[in-house]
Parts: sequence; C-alpha cells; structure tokens
Amino acid sequence: MTVGGAIQKNHNVIEARTGSRRLTDDFYTPFKSLYAREKKPSPIRSLFPLEKTPGIISLLAGKPNPTMFPLTSLSFSARAPHSSDPADEQSYSLTQEEIALGLQYSDTAGIKPLRDWLYGLQEFSHGRTREEGYSVMVGNGSQDLIYKAVVNLVNDGDSVLIESPVYAGVMPIFQSLHCNLVEIETDANGIDSSSLRSKLENWPAGQARPKILYTVPYGCNPTGMTATLERRKEVLQLAYEFDLIILEDDPYFYLYYGIAPRVPSYFSLEKTDLPETGRVLRFDSFSKVLSAGIRLGSVSGPDVILGCIERHTATSNLQVSSLTQVIAYRLLDSWGYQGFKIHTDRVAQFYKEKRDVFQAAMKKYLDGYAEWVAPEAGMFFWFKLILSKELDGGEGDSDVVIRTKAFDKGVLALPGSVFMPNGSKTPYVRASFSLNPEEEVFEALRRLRSALEGV
Repeated sequence: MTVGGAIQKNHNVIEARTGSRRLTDDFYTPFKSLYAREKKPSPIRSLFPLEKTPGIISLLAGKPNPTMFPLTSLSFSARAPHSSDPADEQSYSLTQEEIALGLQYSDTAGIKPLRDWLYGLQEFSHGRTREEGYSVMVGNGSQDLIYKAVVNLVNDGDSVLIESPVYAGVMPIFQSLHCNLVEIETDANGIDSSSLRSKLENWPAGQARPKILYTVPYGCNPTGMTATLERRKEVLQLAYEFDLIILEDDPYFYLYYGIAPRVPSYFSLEKTDLPETGRVLRFDSFSKVLSAGIRLGSVSGPDVILGCIERHTATSNLQVSSLTQVIAYRLLDSWGYQGFKIHTDRVAQFYKEKRDVFQAAMKKYLDGYAEWVAPEAGMFFWFKLILSKELDGGEGDSDVVIRTKAFDKGVLALPGSVFMPNGSKTPYVRASFSLNPEEEVFEALRRLRSALEGV
C-alpha cells in the first residue's frame, strides 16, 4: 500500500545500546540478492573466531608455521603531521607481535586493532558510535567493497538509481549484472532530489522498484560537485520514504577545501534526521590521503549487509593483506584522530592550491570556450565546451574534440560521455589537476584552446 507513491512504514526497529533505533536484521532480507541468499559461509574461515576461545587447542586452519617466514623486522618512516617541515619525519619499527600479526592469515573483516581505530574514526568524523549496532569492515580499497556490496544487493536485471554523471569505475559492476541504470540528474548542489522523487513516485506499475541509490557526495568524480546539506536531507528522506539503501561512496570526504563548514555525511545525517538508522552503506578510502597503492578502504553499515560482504571475501580473496593493515594501523594509531585530521587538512589544502592554479589557467585560456563551476573538494574539473558545428558536427559532444583534435595538439583528458550511465552524448570534459605542475597545467589548457580554435 502506498501513499503519494511512497511505501507506508511498518518497520521493525530495535533499540541500540545508545538508545537510538536501528532497523532489524529481517528488514534487509528483501534487499539481499540471490547470490547473497545462496552464498554459503567458508567452512574454514567461519570457524576462525573459535580459535580465540580461551584454552582451546586448534587444529583447524592450514596456517603456515611462522618460524619459516624470512622477514624478522620491518621499519619505515613517515612525515610528521604536526610539523610544517616536510623533512620532519618519524621512524617506526614494528614489534615482534605486530610482525607476527602482519605475516599470518588474519580475520576476514580486518585485523581488530585497525577496525577498532576505524570505529573511533567514524565517531570522530561522523558522530557514530559502535554501540549503535553498525559494523566496519576493511577491504582492498573501497572499490573492492563496492563491488561486493552491489553483487550482494542487486540481482541480474534489477533497476538501480545512479547519479548522472557518475564515477565510471562503478558502471562495469552494474553492467555486468545487466542492470537497468536509472539516471538521476545532478547539478552543482548534488543529486536533483525533485528528479529523484519524480522517478520514484511515477515508477511503472508492476515493475520492481530500485533498492539502492549510488552517489559520490563530496568532490564527485567526475563533476567535482559537493552535495549541499539541503539536498542530502531531501535525498535521505526519499530513501526513507521509498525504502532505499544509499551507497555513499566518499573517497574525497577528507579532500574538502570549501569555505563553508563541512556538510555532514549521509552516514551522520541518518542518525539525526531519520527515525531509524541502517539505510546508509558508507565507503571510505585511504587511497587519496595515505597511499593509492596501499589498497586500503573500509565500509560501514548494517551488520547483515557487511556479513554478506564478509562471506563473499572469505571465498574470494580471503582478506586484505595483514601486513598492509598492520603498517597502516601503526601509523594511524601514532597520529591519533587529531593528527589524522591535521594530515588530511594539509592534503586538502594542497589540492585547493592545485585547484586554484587550474582555475587560473582555465580563465586565461578557456574563458569563452568553456563553462565551469569550481570544485570545493576532490581533484577534478568538470567543464562544458562551447562547441561549434565545425568542431563536432553539431552533435554537442566533446568526444571527437578530446579524442582527436585535442590529442593531436598534445593534451589528453576524458570526454564526458564515459561518465554517462547510458552512454549519452555530452559537451562536458573531465580534467584532473592532481599531478601536473603549474607550467604543465597552463600549457595543457593552451593546447586545448588551440584545438578548440581549430588552429
């Protein structure tokens, strides 16, 4: 039964230890894909926790004997977050206990010290305490966890709500499941909530409604947009009304450099703005603030869904590298949450300066040739080319200009069509400003202007 197109609420909720209300495990049963429902636990890894029972003698796992591991010590250095001198470094040496933990198989969801630290980070950054009944899991970067979440939530041929333009890296996940990609328009303020409401209220009768909404709310890749508080609240309310789970992919959360105070995440807002928690599956990444190659990310959300992801991991890649987790934890624990904030604030300031350089080059060379809104987070400019019929045949598409004319002039960027869920043409272009020094930025945009002039 619906009212105004929205599903009437009759959810079973339970009181968490904090006194807040969260959705029961039974609520998520319809959200599980056929894969998730049929997935059996790993016969070995599902018994791993029993090895920690006091007094137990375990003959369970085929763990190699650590005396045969050749590594006996490990040290590394890192820049100190509290110092403004880039040459000011701190040295770390792993203890024998840490080395032993790092060289052996470990828990599928992540080593306990790192997961405990991540629980604390979610409280520090989003006001969510672990007593509220959510879980945290470590993955091989957030992309690994997003893939596993989608596979466990979406069946072949399902409709999914996906912001448009969208991060191109997730599209193959949905396409491999032959999903009906329902594009939700975005602008400089985030997801167009009126468009989202219209699509949901006018959903075709007899057709299964979407279960998930995918969004990158901070410094979105590719558009650079950061969703406003008003838009986030409207989208969250729609998720409540229409029983959606929000996949909050937020790798640029700590790369915010806007003037206004940081807007709360969906993960934070569901606690304050909804009558129950458990609608947001939040993905975080260390790639942009620690190392891209370290391949560490995390997901926070309902126990049931993370349990599905954990079972998937246990029978695919088993776990994230124990040694990588130990190294990351040793560094993060030494910094503490304030030190981590100081470090990420410095990273954000770095990208702000890179943004400013790129904008200056845009104004010098592309004023009159392109339109844009300066990003307030992340590392991308999304700009609309003002195309003449001679350049693109009157199709309003940046593809041919970027792939041929610009490339011939010696500059490479991404045509916007690769970010359109259903492959539609667009005059937009995505350019990254994360790596190039100032002189290369100005030269690149000079070359792009030359391509647009047809010289």
